[in-house]
Amino acid sequence: MKDNMKNSSELIVSTPGRVCLFGEHQDYLNLPIIAAAISLRINIEGSKRNDNLINIQLPDIDDKEIFPLDFPVKYEKERDYFKSTLNVLNRNGFTFSKGIDCIVSGKIPINAGTSSSSALIISWVNFLTQMSDQSKKLSAEEIANYAYEAEVLEFSEPGGMMDQYSTSVGKVIFLESYPKINVERINAELGSFVLGDSGEPKDTKFILARVKTQIQNVSKELQKKNPDFSLQNITSGELGRFTNELNDEQVELLKGTIQNRDITGKAKKLLLKSPLNHKEIGLLLTEHHAILRDILKISTPKIDRMIGSAIKAGAYGAKINGSGGGGCMFAYAPENTEEVKKAIEMEGGKAYVVKIDNGTYSKVMEVIK
Repeated sequence: MKDNMKNSSELIVSTPGRVCLFGEHQDYLNLPIIAAAISLRINIEGSKRNDNLINIQLPDIDDKEIFPLDFPVKYEKERDYFKSTLNVLNRNGFTFSKGIDCIVSGKIPINAGTSSSSALIISWVNFLTQMSDQSKKLSAEEIANYAYEAEVLEFSEPGGMMDQYSTSVGKVIFLESYPKINVERINAELGSFVLGDSGEPKDTKFILARVKTQIQNVSKELQKKNPDFSLQNITSGELGRFTNELNDEQVELLKGTIQNRDITGKAKKLLLKSPLNHKEIGLLLTEHHAILRDILKISTPKIDRMIGSAIKAGAYGAKINGSGGGGCMFAYAPENTEEVKKAIEMEGGKAYVVKIDNGTYSKVMEVIK
């Protein structure tokens, strides 16, 4: 019986979800963000086939995708990410003479603001480049760039690059996209977070487009008469120069954007200090949320209740996570972690205790068939 057994290898790729600590709704404005990878991950496990079929099993959602490797692979639905990644990689010199069998599984809440789609694409890029005829193991930054092209540019989406870089690089990162992409790893020893999924569905594409369009229109209007105007450089003290050129809503939006930018700058300085002032970090998270709630208007009553209860239970601070309009919040709770988790659950949220985690990684497993 043993003589009939054969050893074969399977590639396993794992990628984390992420929370945006500071700079929510800022990256697509070319403003900096601080994001952190979390210990809820998505995995792809598989091997090559002897034909040209891509066979992707998706047991978590009771689905599957099967299609031939005929380039360019034709899209058959909105955000056809498995296929767009193959097309992007093929255009960049990766070839595939054999198909693939794989299984996708994970613990990241879907469509809830924790970058489940970006984590999936990062895993898929990492997996495919090693499964290609070129069999390349790429850097985290290279993987992020291909994933951004496949997820955002290929479908003209409104998002920035935070999701791809934070899930690929891992841990805590400070990301600047102006005047060029710059990723700085921050080695802050943060404690536990509690992620709370409200269960409220959200329309990421719509919310991103609405908020992005509003502030971009403000910026364009001001630049027509004031060519030196820049969201990157304007100070809060200079805002009065421009208020006569905007309506009340636009003034509030501009102020909120600059406040969020400045909070991100303060947070970076705090995170680089040792020892870390955990309570100050928490206070900045809550201050950031107040602007997202009151000015950008991306929160919901349920998420606000979850945040309020988490803080009453001992969290140092909390904020909505992701594009908003539903989805997740998170609380920074290095102490009273279980109490905070229970408080979020009492408000109807599904709660997860999470740690800061590593970025995407891969390993080869020997299996006996």
